[in-house]
Amino acid sequence: MNFEESLNRFLQQISRVHTGSKDTQDAYHRDVERFLDYLKERKIDSFEHVTKMDISDYLTKLKEGEIGGTPLSNSSYARNLSSIKSFYRYLNRFEKIQANPVRIFKGSISHRKLPEYLTFDQMETILSQYDLQDPVQVRNRCMIEVMYACGLRVSECASVKISNINLQEGYLTVLGKESKERMIPFYPRCKQLIEYYLSFARPNFIQEENDILFVNQKGKPISSRSIQNICEKAGEDGGLTIHIHPHMIRHSFATHMLDNGADLRIVQELLGHENLGTTQIYTHVTQDKLRKVVDKAHPHAKKVG
Repeated sequence: MNFEESLNRFLQQISRVHTGSKDTQDAYHRDVERFLDYLKERKIDSFEHVTKMDISDYLTKLKEGEIGGTPLSNSSYARNLSSIKSFYRYLNRFEKIQANPVRIFKGSISHRKLPEYLTFDQMETILSQYDLQDPVQVRNRCMIEVMYACGLRVSECASVKISNINLQEGYLTVLGKESKERMIPFYPRCKQLIEYYLSFARPNFIQEENDILFVNQKGKPISSRSIQNICEKAGEDGGLTIHIHPHMIRHSFATHMLDNGADLRIVQELLGHENLGTTQIYTHVTQDKLRKVVDKAHPHAKKVG
């Protein structure tokens, strides 16, 4: 399916039936094009394959500034959502697309959604379940450990290069959004696991040598979609009742770092956030957790007056 052709036909339809300004039409173009770029990044190649979870993930990242680089106001969020809804209405009516996963989403939000994260025990449950004699399981464990150790986005994890890992010093370098490079240290257990994966597991998959760290069983660079599936299965196999996705592991990294005393600006740098406000949402997670503990445990918490 050619997303660009569908976008062009949608814009032509907009210009025929709307009498709005060129700025309005440009906004439709910009909003929908950014959404289509997100689908491509997640290796989604058909509008029929887009799920409500995909839409929710996109809108959350857009609102928080993970996509676009700047957190959105409620009005900008509502405009972006309206553009995508208009696009899907066009797809349903003119391009015979049956699905419309965006229909249920509301055009306004009353507060910023706190990121979902795993507790330390839940994270350890996921990481400790793998059979380290099975090359595929070693790869999967190493992949999740690296995401958790370094707070990587799924696209960054998929594109980590062996040549950008310094095992002796214990850090890796990734190319983040807008081609911004950042260096991220990792702890000794992660170092040992990368070494084990490189020596024991990865050679089983390689048919033609390349520089990508994580590869599929045919030796090709692993896709972001495959990493998402591996994370989801890890949660299921670990007996967790919540849906695990790569960004939740990134959220867990940030939350656990702040819980254990890391400076907010250091966490901002490690995550590759352009705006400190995007990182500050994790302090709300910590505050919310502290509030729940106090409300539950303090003897005066339930007394009034």
